[in-house]
Amino acid sequence: MNKTNTQMITTTALMAAVLCVLGPLSLPIGPVPIALANLALYFMVYIVGTKISVIACAIYLLLGLVGLPVFSGYAGGPQKLFGPTGGYLIGYIPMILIMGFYVTKHAEKRVQCILVMEAATWVLYLMGTLWLAHAAGMSFYAALGAGVLPFILLDLAKICAAAIFAPMIRERLVKANVMEVS
Repeated sequence: MNKTNTQMITTTALMAAVLCVLGPLSLPIGPVPIALANLALYFMVYIVGTKISVIACAIYLLLGLVGLPVFSGYAGGPQKLFGPTGGYLIGYIPMILIMGFYVTKHAEKRVQCILVMEAATWVLYLMGTLWLAHAAGMSFYAALGAGVLPFILLDLAKICAAAIFAPMIRERLVKANVMEVS
């Protein structure tokens, strides 16, 4: 295995670990808690790119599926992944793909990146809302009110924080020769 493969595997494992540490930290405010996993994902896409972010997220979801307490509120298992908030968890993957498509090529265009990240988050919201409505027997609008409306401004703040600070972190990691320029 060459240095690049070893570095990618190590970085992916580290990013999955970051998700596993931040994912359980949450504030329960209703059926959908305020969690830090999406903040980690916003930063991750900027810092390590789409491929590593998707793989790290898939590892995170699989670890939660097998029962490790990595989801919000230190929960895990299939009942959490396929329960009422499972659509938000599974929605992380298309969110990363949409964000990564733009952000990895145009990280310097911060305003546009914020708009794309917000749009990607709305894809996550849609998946989560539809899933929540079905799993919890709620109307779409009730699920939207419980699972999206309380989070819009906070998620926008997370996106802005990532757009401001993640490029600086990446630049410093490249400068420190910890990461390669892509």
